[in-house]
This record gives sequence, C-alpha cells and structure tokens, in this order.
Amino acid sequence: MLRLKRKDTQEMPRPDEGRGAWGTWRTRRHAGAIITLTFVLALAGGAAALAFYRQAVKDIGPLSLTDANQVSVVVVDREGRLLRPFTTADGRWRLPVEIHDVDPRYLKMLFAFEDRRFYSHGGVDARSAVRAAVQMIRHGRLVSGASTLSMQVARLVEGKHERTGPGKLRQMARAWQLEEALSKDEILRLYLRLAPFGGNIEGVRAASLAYFGKEPRRLSIAQAALLVALPQSPESRRPDRHPQAARLARDRVLQVAAANGVITQAEAARASGEAIPHARLEFPKFAPHLAESEIVDAPGKNVHKLTLDRTLQATLEKLAETHAALLGDNLSAAILVADHSTGEILAHVGSAGYLEAGRKGAIDMITAVRSPGSTLKPFIYGLGFEAGLAHPETLIEDRPVRFGNYAPKNFDEDFHGTVTVREALSRSLNIPAVRMLARVGPGKLVGRFRRAGIEARFPDKSEPTLAMALGGTGLTLRDLAQLYSALPRRGESITLTHRWGERIRVLAQTKVKPLVNAHRLMSPLAAWYVSDILKDAPPPPDAKGGRFAYKTGTSYGYRDAWAIGYDGAHVIAVWVGRPDGTSVPGLMGRTAAAPILFDAFARLSPKRVPLPSPPPGALQVAGVDLPPPLKRWREPGEEAATGPYLSQPLVISFPPDRSEIETMDVDDTGLVLKAEGGALPLTWLIDGAPIGSDPHAREVTWQPSGPGFAKLTVIDAQGRVDRASIRVK
Repeated sequence: MLRLKRKDTQEMPRPDEGRGAWGTWRTRRHAGAIITLTFVLALAGGAAALAFYRQAVKDIGPLSLTDANQVSVVVVDREGRLLRPFTTADGRWRLPVEIHDVDPRYLKMLFAFEDRRFYSHGGVDARSAVRAAVQMIRHGRLVSGASTLSMQVARLVEGKHERTGPGKLRQMARAWQLEEALSKDEILRLYLRLAPFGGNIEGVRAASLAYFGKEPRRLSIAQAALLVALPQSPESRRPDRHPQAARLARDRVLQVAAANGVITQAEAARASGEAIPHARLEFPKFAPHLAESEIVDAPGKNVHKLTLDRTLQATLEKLAETHAALLGDNLSAAILVADHSTGEILAHVGSAGYLEAGRKGAIDMITAVRSPGSTLKPFIYGLGFEAGLAHPETLIEDRPVRFGNYAPKNFDEDFHGTVTVREALSRSLNIPAVRMLARVGPGKLVGRFRRAGIEARFPDKSEPTLAMALGGTGLTLRDLAQLYSALPRRGESITLTHRWGERIRVLAQTKVKPLVNAHRLMSPLAAWYVSDILKDAPPPPDAKGGRFAYKTGTSYGYRDAWAIGYDGAHVIAVWVGRPDGTSVPGLMGRTAAAPILFDAFARLSPKRVPLPSPPPGALQVAGVDLPPPLKRWREPGEEAATGPYLSQPLVISFPPDRSEIETMDVDDTGLVLKAEGGALPLTWLIDGAPIGSDPHAREVTWQPSGPGFAKLTVIDAQGRVDRASIRVK
C-alpha cells in the first residue's frame, strides 16, 4: 500500500509542479500573442492614420503660409521701440512679434490653458481627443475641446473655423502638415502673430498695445490671463464691448493657471481684482511724417529701423504742441535734432500736431522749402574769415550802401555806424553781411553749400545774388541743420541720416578712412571764429538751458521764424510759422523760435558738451592788436583812391610764406591770394609766370593744378617785390 501510494505519488505529478511548467509556457505564449497583436494593431493603426493623412492632404491640398506671413509694416527707433505701425492691406493690426518679445508668464498660462503637451505631441493630442470624445458620449454634449495650438494655428492660417466632425478632421490634417513643415517655435510664433483678439486686432502684440498701451514683454498676471482668454471667443469677450464676459473668461484662466502651479492662489486672487480695460487705445504715432515718407521711399520692408530716440521724440512733439498753442491759432512748429558727430537724426518733429487741421499738421515743415532769413550770415562771414578778408574784431561800416540797383537795409531800418564783425553777426546786421558777401561772392557761397551736399533753390533760370545774405534763396530745416552741423566739426560737413542701416555703414567707414560723405564747408579756423561769436549771442527772455552757439532768422514779411543752435555734441534746428506761407505780423526768430530751441536743449540734456577749442593760428586779440590789414574792412579799390598803403612795404598777407594748403580748402573758384601795402596796380606771378588780376584789387584768385610746391611773387607799381613759397597737398 505504501509502495503503491508512493508509486502513485511518483507517477502523478503534483498540482503545483504541473502548473509551473505548463502554466509558465502558456502565460508566455499568451503575453507574446498580446504583444504581437498590439504591435500589429499599432502598425495597422499607424498605417491607417498615415493613409488617412495622405488622403486628407490629397483632398485638401497643400497649406499656404503666404497670407499668414503678411504682417503690419512697423517703424521703430534706434532701440527697436515702436514709433508707428501700419495696418495690413486688408486693414488689420498684425504686428511682427517674436517669442522672446512676450512675457514668459503669458506663455506658461497659454500652455496650461490651451495645450499642456504642445512640445510633445505631433499636432494632435490623442489623450485630449479621447477624453473629449468620452465626455461628449457621457454628457451628450461637448464638455471640453481637444484642439491643440497647432490645430488652432492651422485654422487661423486657413481661415476656416468648422465645428463639425469633418471640419475637425480637416484641422487635424492641417495641424499634421504644419508639424511636418515647421518647428514648434515657428508654430508658436504663428499663433502669437495670428490669434484673434476682437475687431481688426490680431496677435498678442497688437492686443497688448490696443488694450494696455504697452508691449507684451512685461505683462501683469491679470493682463496675461486676459490675453490667453480672448482668442477663444474674441468678439463676445472684447473688453471694450463686453467687459463682464472678458472678466469671467480671464478669471477662469487664472483658476486653471493656479491649479497647474503656474501662479499661486494668492496671485490669482489679486489678479482677479484688477480692472478690465474698457476701451481700445490708439496705436503709437511718433514721428508720423518721417514714418510715412520712410515706408514710401523704402518699400518692401516689414520693419524700418530709424536713428530716432522715441523718448526724445515724444518729449519734443509735446514741446512743439505747447509752444504753438501759446503762439496762436494756425501756427505750426518743427524741430530737428541730430548728433553731428555721426550725422544721426535723433528727433524729427514735422509739425505741432499731426492731426491738427487748423495748423495743417499733416505738412512736414522739416522738408518744406522756405526762405532762411538771416540764418546764412554765419557762413558768409566764415568764408570771409577763411579768405583772410576779416577777423571777428575787424571794424566794418554799417552805413547806407548801394550795389548797383540793390540798396540793403537793416531789419530795424536804422544804421549803426562803425561796428566790429563780431557785433555785426551777433546783432544780425544786414548791411555788413551784404558787404562781406559782395567780396566772397554769392556763387562761392552756393558752391560751398553744394560741396556740403546742400542745394540752394532759386527761381528758374535765376542766379545767386547778394540777397542771399538776407534769405534770398530756398532751403529746408534739414538743410540748415546739416549746414550748421559743420561748424562744431571744425568746418567738416556730414550728411544727416535717419536710417539705421545708413548709420551703421557710416560708422564702419570711419574705422578705416574719413567719412566719404564729409566735405569741408570752411576752414577749421573760420568755423571756430563763427562759433566763438555765436556762443555769446544773448538768450531770449526767460530762456532755459545751458550755453551753446545759436543763430536766429526771420524771413521777409514775417513768414518764417528760425533758430538753429549747437554744442559739442548736438545740433537743433527750429522753425515756426504758418505752413501756407501766410505772413504773421510780429513773428520773429528771437521771440518765437529761440525759446523752443532753448527748451529743446534743456530737454535733450541738462549739461552742455563744450564746443571745440581754438585751432592753431587763432588770433584771440583785441582789434587794436590785429595786423594792419585786418583792423578795418575796406572795399575793393578803396585804398587806390586814398593811397593809405603807399608808404607801407609790399607783403603777401595770404597765404603766409612756407604755409601748407589742403586741396580740400580750394574750391571751384580757386585759392584767394592777398597782398597788403605797396602801390596799385599789382602784378602776380606763379613760379615766374604771370596770372590775370584786377589792377584795382589787392587780391587775386589762383587755381592750383595739383599737389606740389609753388612760388608766389607780387610786384607793385613802384617795382617793389614780395615772395612766398607754399605747398599744396
């Protein structure tokens, strides 16, 4: 019995032993089958999805991003700050925006509320889709959506918002197309640019400016939440029309953000108490004249970067409006500020109120051609100083004089007798300036302007005349600013620019060679003499600001009032008047434009950058200590009639012996040679060869053939001789 039992025990396998061998094999076989089946189903599902995608793409065609890439043209300042945006061709505000331009908290709220797995799914979030389907079956209605940011972008790009089943499938196919063609950041960038925010506002940047008046770079928590909520139903939640609906939607975003740990519950509570904006704000419109002309002159660009400083521009626009209102109805004002070391225009205020119809604010008075009045006198005297005709302390007559049929008069209808050139310029006397221009020559003045890149305007077929000294030509405010920029630059002119790209090219050129657009307007010594006079011009009553050189001007008939000033860093030009050219009795540069100039300098910087120091050769002496030829102004031929120099030795007073002359100092009319003493007529020789000269003048113009040495000789009527050797380089 025992043996049989043992035999049975041995022959009959134990239940646990049988299960261990057979059961393990069956379990493994079953698991493998499941894995295989799952793999096959996954392949089949993937193949089906791929087939569905290919068929859907074939049915709907390729997705075009052409319209989505159309953005508003924007004009920005030197720091990239918005000056003025323009709508797209279809009238929408769709401003260019990058991911780094947006507050990070906004992005975190956006992902938490709209698409938590944005960076991990392939365009369609399967888990969200299953959840939405289950909820719809359970509740019999749509409880939560499954739309990803990629699907939303696909809908925005295509311009179709279909809530039907086929419509959703179409969005899914488009989303896959986007994911295949673009990176995640590129898709996010499209959403930030295209998301609707009510009306004609598209994109988070346009919405932030329209509702908060600020760039989206730094948003409050409440502002960020509102911008997340609006695109879901932009028209019914517009804060300017439906503030309560906007508040409820915003608070829901705050709750979701707090639940997902993006913000704390305390932050959500505080943000929910923040007011909702009840109106749309105007988009920035700084430097409107320059912005409009820029997009016309340089088409095809989405972003136009200028050299302007938006803070200064806004300040000076307000300044122009304030002063124009004080001056009277229908008057406008224009202000131009430039850095004369680089030629960059920092502010361009074309009028006192762009939308002021009574002041004709839409007209850019910076580019309007007007009579410059007395503002050209510094350049007339500068050429006289350069030619050795006078010194600031030279005595000159302010008495009645006639040049053919032209008899100039002073502004005050009076004559002041013998004055110094310094006094004549600082008091802006007309007769001494005309005397100087008669010697310098209107043609030479125009030639120097042209050399500096400025073209003076004259009536058709008319020639420059002595009336230029009193404003008898046409120039713009920008022209004058460019001319005056040469004075603190020791006579070197530089072309002003408002385009950032041009500014970069100019700075690059300075590293290897002199500015290609810089040309000498006058010699360094002459420029310093002019500045030394203008820096002492008396300020207008109650003027603010530090010390700087400036000149005012008033055109004939009180039509234009001017004031242009400069220190060691900046030049500021101001115009006041009526854009239609109507006379304004009593309108003068000193009382109308100069106060704006001084206020503009005060707003530019409380400290003045000093003007350049005197160059070598500057005569800083009183009139009595000047060389005899410079003590008193004499008209051509005057000494021939009186003979004051007959007993004086003949000398070449300009250029001095052993001097060096830069070729850039010699303009188209040539180099002026000047002699003193001796008896007229004089005979001039260059390297032994005679040159033509006026027998009743003590000066002659000579045009060097090129660089090199030259020997000058002058012989008077009594045979006396003087010589000088010079080098032209």
